Amino acid sequence: MTFRSETSPVPSIVLNDGQVMPKLGFGVFKVAADSAVDTVATALRTGYRSIDTAALYGNEAEVGRALHESGLPRDEIFVTTKVWNNNQGYDATLRAFDDSMKLLGLDRLDLYLIHWPIAKAGLFVDTFRALQALKSQGRVTSIGVSNFTRANLERVIAETGETPAVNQIELHPYLAQTDLRGFHAERGIATEAWSPLGRGAELEDPVIVAIAAETGRTPAQVILRWHMQLGNVAIPKSVTPSRIAENFAVFDFELSADQVNRITVLDKGSRIGPDPDDFLADAPA
Repeated sequence: MTFRSETSPVPSIVLNDGQVMPKLGFGVFKVAADSAVDTVATALRTGYRSIDTAALYGNEAEVGRALHESGLPRDEIFVTTKVWNNNQGYDATLRAFDDSMKLLGLDRLDLYLIHWPIAKAGLFVDTFRALQALKSQGRVTSIGVSNFTRANLERVIAETGETPAVNQIELHPYLAQTDLRGFHAERGIATEAWSPLGRGAELEDPVIVAIAAETGRTPAQVILRWHMQLGNVAIPKSVTPSRIAENFAVFDFELSADQVNRITVLDKGSRIGPDPDDFLADAPA
């Protein structure tokens, strides 16, 4: 286990490879490069110790700068990045990893993910084998995937002999991903939620608003607490300091089992992003 933190109240989970990962992280999708340093610095000062970026996001260099300027020990920060679709394949993935590490200014990465399966391209198994090579070299501690379906996961496991540590998927009250989360639990794969708060409508949903009133919390805090109690890892994103702090303040209250269930049954199967089975274009994730 490499990650540890004595300066953050965020609880952690133990991945299937033995590494420890914070349950609450900070996502930087659509955080512009010119504001990323200050935004990540604010998150780290708030207490976040897990930062999630990607080659696609165009802010790896700024994330790396914020990490280095924070003064925090390297082993107190859990860093994730992802290989983008046009760099899939064994050799291309190795080159993409080198590029990301140069931008981040790191010599070791905590978690490296395949951003999308792009199953019809037929490259994600070779891409995962490249991740395995990086792990065997000690350059990456944990390897996983993002936006993978059960079928994609089953193929990776069968053809590489290794179960991904994490599957980062779209997951929020209107897309609860109950079946996929169940499969993850069976196989020891951590479920990580991107867009964990959904978009606007969920924060205004009458059920969420009612539970917020019952608990004396904000709708965003209620949804993030729901993720925590389901066992998900969540990576909310904001560029507003007050929201960054609000999203972090979810560890001093609990939802009742009834409240958790009332949120879970809001599931409509409604996606914000594309369906992984249909997503083939080189477009934003």
